[in-house]
Amino acid sequence: MLDRRKLFSNVGKGLLAASFPYAIASNAYGQGAVLKVKYDWLMSNGQIGDIVALKRGFLKEQGFDVEFQPGGPNSATVPPVATGQALIGQFSSTNQGMIAVAAGVPIKIFATGYRTAPFAYFSLPKAPVRKPEDLIGKRVGTQPTARYVTDALLKKYKIDPGRLQVINMGFDMAPLVNGQVDVVTGWVTNTRALSVIGPDRIDFMAVEGGIYNYGNAYFTSNEGLEKNADAIGRFVKAISKGWEWAFNNRAAAVDIMCDAYPQIERDIEKKTVDLVMKLSFDKDTATHGWGWFDPARIQETADLFASVDLFKDGKKPKLEDFTTSRILDATRSDRARLG
Repeated sequence: MLDRRKLFSNVGKGLLAASFPYAIASNAYGQGAVLKVKYDWLMSNGQIGDIVALKRGFLKEQGFDVEFQPGGPNSATVPPVATGQALIGQFSSTNQGMIAVAAGVPIKIFATGYRTAPFAYFSLPKAPVRKPEDLIGKRVGTQPTARYVTDALLKKYKIDPGRLQVINMGFDMAPLVNGQVDVVTGWVTNTRALSVIGPDRIDFMAVEGGIYNYGNAYFTSNEGLEKNADAIGRFVKAISKGWEWAFNNRAAAVDIMCDAYPQIERDIEKKTVDLVMKLSFDKDTATHGWGWFDPARIQETADLFASVDLFKDGKKPKLEDFTTSRILDATRSDRARLG
């Protein structure tokens, strides 16, 4: 069994000792400047609004060119931003920012694209999981990097971990279909992978169990924030406009995304885009605008994660150390209010 603290502390290992200059982060992002954005994973439906903002020229309207740098299984997200090789990064969820800062990396989350990380437990009617207590007696297949979510859920509902079996798995949903496990974890937006489970699939979202964790969290280095807050604000305005356009023109937005990244399957994404928009907009964005997050909710999650020993040496990061409302406040009147 992997040591969870070692696994997550490696997010920040070695970064503080890096001596790379903030060559990019220190630049002024004026007309024609190239702003680099490092993503946590391959470009997919979670970036549809970003892609629209680029292809429809909304980023160009804000005075700079943008280079999207996709991630992947062997791609590091934090180092390029922490060392100034990219101004902006995107985590899959806010918890990654907590972990990085707890490990000593000087970064801050300034906006969130998803109202919740789309992490869920998937099961079948023969052994359904519709609430945390339903995990009791089950064989739960989960990715090693996601194990802490189950730990947090068990802690929150005072469930003895010995009453279920947790098994490491990848992102293939076949173990559920083959009967090797009773429940698997993954993202509800990964429509292609989930298709093997079939129409009887039962979804239990982690957020339904009270694990509040914003998804697609945009972040920058502390130095990048201080030196380029205006550029980051202009980036947020453009990306928000891209998401607004995608919200109102869903089929066309899918076409733009698939034309830009042909490996993305058009037919599947046209069936998924409504779910993506539901994850991106809710009553809070209708009030506060796209990208907004509730600091109190993030603090609640940090407290819960600390209770399951997620952070290295038990050092829970302070909210102000890994989040900032500076960019959201500066763009309050420019971010799409849709719900």
